[in-house]
Amino acid sequence: MIPFVDLRTQYLSIKDEIDNAVLKVLDSTQFVLGQEVKAFEEEFAAYCNSDYALAVNTGTSALHLALLAAGIGPGDEVITVPFTFVATVAAICYAGATPVFVDIDPVSYTIDVTKIEQAITAKTKAILPVHLYGQPADMDAIVEIARRHGLTVIEDAAQAHRAEYKGQRIGSIGDIGCFSFYPGKNLGAYGEGGAVVTSNPEYARTIKMLRDWGQEERYHHVLKGYNYRMDGIQGAILRVKLRYLDQWTEARRTHAAHYDKLLADSGVKTPTVMPYSHHVYHIYAVRSSQRYLLQQWLNQQGIQTGIHYPIPVHLQPAYSNLGYHAGDFPVSEKVSKEVLSLPMYAELPESMVNEVSNTIKEFK
Repeated sequence: MIPFVDLRTQYLSIKDEIDNAVLKVLDSTQFVLGQEVKAFEEEFAAYCNSDYALAVNTGTSALHLALLAAGIGPGDEVITVPFTFVATVAAICYAGATPVFVDIDPVSYTIDVTKIEQAITAKTKAILPVHLYGQPADMDAIVEIARRHGLTVIEDAAQAHRAEYKGQRIGSIGDIGCFSFYPGKNLGAYGEGGAVVTSNPEYARTIKMLRDWGQEERYHHVLKGYNYRMDGIQGAILRVKLRYLDQWTEARRTHAAHYDKLLADSGVKTPTVMPYSHHVYHIYAVRSSQRYLLQQWLNQQGIQTGIHYPIPVHLQPAYSNLGYHAGDFPVSEKVSKEVLSLPMYAELPESMVNEVSNTIKEFK
């Protein structure tokens, strides 16, 4: 069997370091926030070329607090895409704002920058691009539009650790960047985790308070906040894993290049890397007009796959109140019916890439 992802193999490769880091936290009894989280924040901020990083309990919380720090609330609109994980949209709703969708580009699968301005209204307060699968959105165009219209740019970088846009680290280009450390991510915790990065000191101060019940000092509540703190153990684990992220990213890129070469004449469409992009392949998604049949075939041969994502958010029953209908975002709808995610993780053996590719070629 070829797994879609293999967290155990990665753990075993760094087991001694991880175990020691966890035991150090247990010995310190700093179980919530604490020195390990503080050290991780400093290291991750530097890694992202940002002045501040604020560690939180999930990537969703990171998005929620970023929106609140930017002053976004009821009556405001935030532009984003329907082809994303639901958390992007949920966070906008948590803030009390209204998501306004713009379709994706058919090549990059990120927001179609040519359609953003027509979605801007007097109520628009922010643009929230998603760096889907590890491919950056076209940030120059997004930032330029945002500056002309006085909008905040909040990057959903949940799948884009170490990605770059024209040499700039993702998360540091907009006003605020939001990351997830869900275990399967390129930089994953051993549980839930997330972070917000920014170089704006007021945003950082606000987010730091909001994640910890709105406290600026213990039991002095300046804001109505949340319990969104990171556990000390996750901070310690992420410190260890951050040291390997460059190495793991290059391994993913090597696997992707191998897939690209082997699948060139296979009948499936492989990902296109945009000229401005340093893609980090959180997901390696191919496209097929016979997606479900192909997935079934691979499953029968013992190859696990995923679908990211089968239904765009505007067609999810939970968000029917937004008033969108089938046909409103044709590119997102078409791509959602065709994408299939192949096994992809840093430790994936070349032999498995070969086997997956050959099995796809055998599909009739």
